[in-house]
Amino acid sequence: WIVPQPEADQLAPKWNWNTPLLVSPHSPTRLYYAAEHLYRSDDRGDSWKRISPDLTRQLDRNTLPVMGRVWSVDTVAKNDSTSRYGSAIGLSESPLQEGLIYVGTDDGLVSVTEDGGATWRSTKGFRGVPDQSYVDDVVASVHDANVAYAVVDNHKRGDYQPYVLKSSNRGKSWKRIDGNLPPRGYAHTIAEDHGDPNLLFVGTEYGVYFTQNGGADWAKLEGLPTIAVRDLEIQRREHDLVIGTFGRGIWILDDYRPLRTSLRELNGDAATLFPVRDAWIYVEDDFYDRRPRGSRGQNFWTAENPPTGALFRYHLKEEIQSASKARRTADIALEKAGKDTPYPSWDSLRAEDQEEAPSVLLIVRDAQGQIVRRIPAKGAAGLQEVAWDLRYPPVEPINLNPDPNPPYWVSPPMGPLALPGQYSAELVLRRQGQIQPLAGPQSFELKVYERSPEISKDRQSVLTFQLQAGALYRQVGGAATQLAELQPRIQALREALRQTPLEIEALRKRLNTLVATRDGLSIQLQGDSTVSSRNESAPWSLQQRISWVYLNTLETQSSIPAGYRSSLAVAQAQWAGLEPELALLLRELNALESEATKLGVPWSPGRVGGSE
Repeated sequence: WIVPQPEADQLAPKWNWNTPLLVSPHSPTRLYYAAEHLYRSDDRGDSWKRISPDLTRQLDRNTLPVMGRVWSVDTVAKNDSTSRYGSAIGLSESPLQEGLIYVGTDDGLVSVTEDGGATWRSTKGFRGVPDQSYVDDVVASVHDANVAYAVVDNHKRGDYQPYVLKSSNRGKSWKRIDGNLPPRGYAHTIAEDHGDPNLLFVGTEYGVYFTQNGGADWAKLEGLPTIAVRDLEIQRREHDLVIGTFGRGIWILDDYRPLRTSLRELNGDAATLFPVRDAWIYVEDDFYDRRPRGSRGQNFWTAENPPTGALFRYHLKEEIQSASKARRTADIALEKAGKDTPYPSWDSLRAEDQEEAPSVLLIVRDAQGQIVRRIPAKGAAGLQEVAWDLRYPPVEPINLNPDPNPPYWVSPPMGPLALPGQYSAELVLRRQGQIQPLAGPQSFELKVYERSPEISKDRQSVLTFQLQAGALYRQVGGAATQLAELQPRIQALREALRQTPLEIEALRKRLNTLVATRDGLSIQLQGDSTVSSRNESAPWSLQQRISWVYLNTLETQSSIPAGYRSSLAVAQAQWAGLEPELALLLRELNALESEATKLGVPWSPGRVGGSE
């Protein structure tokens, strides 16, 4: 314990449930801790010095009326389970001037010292605030040494109004800035944005509110449960608002910088892309496997992480609509006005039916202007966000029906990590095959988050290998998919040949030869299931080899081992021999299907028509 201890014959300090502890912004070894007096330590709490007189009103709580009367010593639970009265609650030292300290108390005083505690002055009343109300928080401005903020709570007297105060003269006088805050929902804490002095946050009994004009107007932060917010802190480097609640844990609003842009500014532009926070390159841990709790069950408490990578936030004044929806929106407006809604022409309806739906994209470019990633984004009106995982696009074959609940041991499709450096993002609209710029670009940096000596010093070499392996992985995966797609064509053609009354035995023999060729290629490409299904060793297939080489390097930042490089060379040589055989197989099947069509063989999938 490092709590200050009383001297001989001194009364024990009146520590409160909400006793303030502060690390000085001017020295990491200096602590401030307050009861009815303010204490200071310059050695992280090893020793303490009292630097103030009693900063409270020094009232005897046993003489104060409770529920309309004063109660005697024999009252049940008199002074039990309650905090000591006459102690400090709010505490702040100016980050701009060392020794400028504010202390707020539970009996309604705000005291200020400008010389580190040598002299003090106190304010005992605030215009428009009931006397002796609880000063729940006091905060010195990060922009102006003369400015400070305080919040006052009077709910113990049945008064649930929020009282938010500002001083522009170092606490000599205060004015209310609670504007249009709801009249029921008393305030607990306040925070000032380090970027914009007019952007303030207030934590109340029923959530968080913010103002963009210094307190004249307030709006609620939606999405947070309706809960008492007892503390607010700003993580300045990341521009995160950290919200401490009474009963719902800690919440974090990631990168709140869009709130520095007023609604008037947003509505002046069709689209706005907000500044992008620099992103750290790292591989997210899956210590408990890819499930949030692994195999530990529901009793293992976890909280969701923010999206990894670079987060893009943007605002659209209006929804991006298809031609059909835009027409319907216009029709609805005409209907409401009691006007006719003309029936569209067949050409316009056909154009609507054939339209490629418009889409919003975030285009990410590197420092050379090369496109690294196109990220699909929402086209709905209002504030939106989308994340880039800092990777190149996946190279897996397109799957129009992905498994909505894949096994937890299966990694999602991903590409190689991008290199550190400068990047830019631009918001664009794709409509009718044309790209239309909407907002941006905004620049940002990908930074190296080095926490391991295993991280490669030559990231370009790692990326080059991954791109080469990924290109082969894409080709081999596509070939395997194509080989699988040939199976129903071959089966259907075989049945069609069986049903025809024509004498076509030569075609049947050619088809059987083709099937044998396909089976042989399948073994080379995908493995010998006759052996492996019986738990015996078989040579690596091409797909097994390139999958091992490529996928095992995607979630590491280490240098590529020599064994992986030689294995990639083996895979490349195997593919060079296999690729022309696959192409020949496809040509043979196409030729067979073409001859079957000419002979009038019943139609089968893969052929253009049933007869010629």
